[in-house]
Amino acid sequence: MSERPISRRLLAWYDRHGRKTLPWKRKRDPYRIWISEIMLQQTQVATVIPYFQRFIARFPDLRSLARADLDGVLHLWTGLGYYARARNLHKAAQRVVNEHGSKFPRTFEAVADLPGIGRSTAGAILTLAFGQRHPILDGNVKRVLARYHAIDTPLNKRETEEKLWQLAERHTPRQRVADYTQAIMDLGATVCTRTKPQCSACPLRTNCRACRLGAPQDFPVRTAARKTPVKATQMLMIRDTRGRVLLQRRPPAGLWGGLWGFPECADGNARQWCRKTLGINIQTESPWPVLRHSFSHFHLDITPIPAQVVGATDQLMENAETVWYNVRRPDQRGFSAPVKHLLDELRKI
Repeated sequence: MSERPISRRLLAWYDRHGRKTLPWKRKRDPYRIWISEIMLQQTQVATVIPYFQRFIARFPDLRSLARADLDGVLHLWTGLGYYARARNLHKAAQRVVNEHGSKFPRTFEAVADLPGIGRSTAGAILTLAFGQRHPILDGNVKRVLARYHAIDTPLNKRETEEKLWQLAERHTPRQRVADYTQAIMDLGATVCTRTKPQCSACPLRTNCRACRLGAPQDFPVRTAARKTPVKATQMLMIRDTRGRVLLQRRPPAGLWGGLWGFPECADGNARQWCRKTLGINIQTESPWPVLRHSFSHFHLDITPIPAQVVGATDQLMENAETVWYNVRRPDQRGFSAPVKHLLDELRKI
C-alpha cells in the first residue's frame, strides 16, 4: 500500500467531515493547542471542551499560567483526572517564560524537553500550530494504523511501537500536514472507534486490511486482560466545633499529587491513628457507603468516615499543608473527584 491513498482520502474526508470548530482550532495559537493536546491525553473531546474553555478564560496566555498559584491550576483541573498533566503544564509554562522569553519554542527538541510532553504531543503541537511536518502516534492514530495494516502484535510491545512510528512517518504527507494530522485523529475518534467502528463511513475501508478480513475489532491486538487489583482506604472527614473540615495537601508526586484531600487511614483504628499522627482526639460516626474510584491500573475503595474533634485542636495548627476548610465558603484549590463529591455532600448537611 502506498502512502498517497491514505493522505489524499483522509484529506478529502476531513474537508467534508472534519471537526473544524473545536475551540482550540479557531486560532493557530501554540499556547491553546498545547493546552488542548495535554487535556486530550487519555480524555475525550466532549469532556475536554468545557475544561479547556474555563482554563483559557482564567489563564489566557503563557505568562498568566506561569504566574498562577498551583492550587488555582489544580482547581480548574478538578474532575479531569491525571493531575500530573496540570502540574507539568504549570512547570512547563514557567520554563517557557524563563528560558524562551515567553514565546512557545518552535524546535522539536525544545518542545519535547518540556515537562509532560513526549514525542507524539510535541509533534502534534508543532504540526498544528506551525505547519511543521512531524508524525504523531496518539491512541487514535495507533488504532487507525494498526487496523489499516492489520498489525498482529500487541500495542504494548516495543516492536509494535517502532513499526507504528515507521508507518506514521511514511503516511504523513508534506502538503497540508496540519489538516492531515487533525484528520487522522478525527477519524480515530469519530469513525475508527475502539468499539463498533463505522467501517461503512470510513474513507480508508477499501484498502484497510482489518476491514478486508472482516475483523476490525480484532485490531489493535491487546494483551490478555489481567484482573484489576483493588485497594482500600478510609477518608476521615474530621469537623471542628465551627463545622469546618480538616484537609491536607498530598505530596507533590504520586497519586493525586498536590491536591487537597481528607486525612487517610489505610487500615486500623481511626481514633488511634488520629491521636498518633495528628495529635487530636476524635469521635467517629457511622461510615458512609463505600465509594469506588477506578484508576487505569487499580480500583480504590474509599470508606468515608465522619468524625468530630473532641477537645482542643492546639496541636494541629494550620499551615501550608493543612487547613480547616469551610465547605460553605469554598475557595480555589484542587480536589480529586471523590473528595469533591464528599465535600459537596458535606455542604448539604
